[in-house]
Amino acid sequence: MAFVDIYFSLGSNLGDRRGNILRGLEGLDKELGTTNRAISKLIESKPQGFKSRNDFINCCARYRVYREEDTILQCERILDLCKRLESEAGREDHPLFDKDGNRIYQDRQLDIDILFFGKETIKTERLTVPHPGIKSRPFVMIPLFEIARENLKSAFPEIFG
Repeated sequence: MAFVDIYFSLGSNLGDRRGNILRGLEGLDKELGTTNRAISKLIESKPQGFKSRNDFINCCARYRVYREEDTILQCERILDLCKRLESEAGREDHPLFDKDGNRIYQDRQLDIDILFFGKETIKTERLTVPHPGIKSRPFVMIPLFEIARENLKSAFPEIFG
């Protein structure tokens, strides 16, 4: 039986930010059928890519799950899980885009991103893994370094070099 480590980033800047993160982790625990293997400290960060008076709380978590034969399908199901947990937390996801097609970010109760799925590189219409914004987001890199630097350094030197 083969297992794979999945790394997630969680963030919240509306409502009970800490509670939103904890409920997101509880939802991942329940739906993935395991508890996280590592979780970073919660950090506070300013919104990036948009203006808001509400600061974020962010963290990263690592889970180990059974690797299914079709990893792309497995990842897309996990993406659907993340979107459902965000929605259950009260997030209304109606993405907005500027005239050049760039996403306009907004405040949110809960955001869960899949950062890594083992050492896989996945690119579909809905999902890119490793997450393409990792290096440019200190609110991801700081907690991710705390729990993953040594585990992922050899697989992704361009990120962890």
